[in-house]
Amino acid sequence: MTTYAVFEPNAKGTAPAAVADRFSWFAAILPPVYMLVHGLWLALLGYIVVVAALGAVGNWIGDDVSFWLYVLFALWIGFEASGLRRAALSRRGWRYRTDIIASAADLAEVEWLKRQDANA
Repeated sequence: MTTYAVFEPNAKGTAPAAVADRFSWFAAILPPVYMLVHGLWLALLGYIVVVAALGAVGNWIGDDVSFWLYVLFALWIGFEASGLRRAALSRRGWRYRTDIIASAADLAEVEWLKRQDANA
């Protein structure tokens, strides 16, 4: 079971978004693809800057150190992937509603919709 943060859009008729609060292997292994899939443009720009900086200072600090710094950076992205998605949704005007414990994101969304129908 995973904790999901449920966000609701401003537009009616649009499904809520459930963001898992866990480590993302997809984000750690393929950070730019993860960022493109989820529309994390600012994070992608930051990723490009950090990778370019690691490449530029690789001659001074050594290739091995540069590689391990990149590995640490990729792991950090994996741990912060859900936080990056939550921040992006908030910037786009989505409102955080609650945390729901579920086994999958779609089940968390369904649970939120059931709670909404019960309150209406």
